[in-house]
Amino acid sequence: MAKDTNKHYKKLQRLKRRRKTRFVLSVIALVAIALIGGSLIALLIYLQQLGLLGSVVSLLESFLTAKDIDITFIVFWLIVVPVVLLTILVVILIRRRRFKNYRISWEQTVQIAIDAERQSFEAKRDKLAHSKRFSTLNDIVSPMAEEGTVPSLDHLCKSFRAFAADELHLYYTEAQIRDFVAGLAVSKILILQGMSGTGKTSLPYAFGEFLNNHATIIPVQPTWKERSDLLGYFNEFTKKYNETPLLRKIYEANESNQIYIVVLDEMNMARVEYYFAEFLSLLEIPDPESRYLEVVPDVWEDDPPQLKNGRIKLPQNMWFVGTANNDDSTFAISDKVYDRAMIINLETRSQPFEADKTIQRDSITYAQFVHLAENAQKGYELTNRNERRLKELDEYLISKFQIAYGNRIMRQIRSYISVYVACGGDELDALDDILCKKVLRKLTVKDMSVIRKELKETSKYLEKLFGSGRMPVCREFLAKLTKS
Repeated sequence: MAKDTNKHYKKLQRLKRRRKTRFVLSVIALVAIALIGGSLIALLIYLQQLGLLGSVVSLLESFLTAKDIDITFIVFWLIVVPVVLLTILVVILIRRRRFKNYRISWEQTVQIAIDAERQSFEAKRDKLAHSKRFSTLNDIVSPMAEEGTVPSLDHLCKSFRAFAADELHLYYTEAQIRDFVAGLAVSKILILQGMSGTGKTSLPYAFGEFLNNHATIIPVQPTWKERSDLLGYFNEFTKKYNETPLLRKIYEANESNQIYIVVLDEMNMARVEYYFAEFLSLLEIPDPESRYLEVVPDVWEDDPPQLKNGRIKLPQNMWFVGTANNDDSTFAISDKVYDRAMIINLETRSQPFEADKTIQRDSITYAQFVHLAENAQKGYELTNRNERRLKELDEYLISKFQIAYGNRIMRQIRSYISVYVACGGDELDALDDILCKKVLRKLTVKDMSVIRKELKETSKYLEKLFGSGRMPVCREFLAKLTKS
């Protein structure tokens, strides 16, 4: 429309220039006639004063009666040309009035066309403003998984490990699989960290394939600073919402009984506390039915049905798995994130092995997984002996380093150990793993030059408290801190 309007405007400008040119030519012709006529009159007056006018008239009479060609040309330029020019001038002046009427009519026609184009554009804009702003959410069909027959979390871990090795040629230790499954049972946020090539991204990807529900892998960009980088935004010009893969998966998961895995690949390429802040806050709300993400600030009649007052519920059956590299090109992950997440360290590459093909692969729904995890937490509690050890260790760490567990970490420890044992692991191995990741990790912010001696003493204290040769993960971590 803008292109056509510009075209009409250019035509109108050419028309104005043409009218102005013709007017100037008319003025020039009139001035020329006036000059010629004035010159002739001045000449006659001059000849009269000299007494030569009679002689000139006689000479003209002789010219007119003569048959010489030169005289004819002189008469033509002196009489005929001025008369013709005067006639042309009169015609132009007459037609100029008529042309003015034509010009007014043409300008009105052009203006009508411009107004029509403008009205058409405004009508299209209004129609667009009242069209659907979500282009794909209304068309999403949420898949449903069949109710599986997974008997236990131990069976789930073995079946997943065998599937990854046999179908995807991805190899993980039993401890790594238990860490991952137990982490899913404890928190909606997992952080997989370690050196490149150890399977940080492939592990959640493989689990999605195992569930027959592909994991959504989202590469985090260094420029991300707010929630719109994850959820998208409403474009005021197109009147459309720029939907992201995560928003579509959230919408799909809300109507599905499957388990959904979202991978934030290289999550610390940007500050997690910026672009993921709203998710961190919502996941702290005890009631899952109250976790709503704001998508748009208003309500349209044709908005997707799952949007309630411009908000969408954060689905319970969705987990966020972040992969992290700790180098100079990334941001440090804050305690706020670490405390809410379960951490899995993938420091070594597992060796290939022959998968056990006798293990049956069963599908599992979200409700079944939650049921197995809850049964594990109810059916297995931390032993009294380890409860006492944890209390003594807490008092020791407070006195030596001024760090403590906190209620959140204690809940995570109890839940994690129960599920880890249900996955086929040992209680002390689980305790060793989670104490290192959730408690001793806090020592990294201390001044090593000041606490180096206490770190060595803490390693000896752990062996004394839990037994010789036990807690290898914690003691190895302390040894690395001592050398740093």
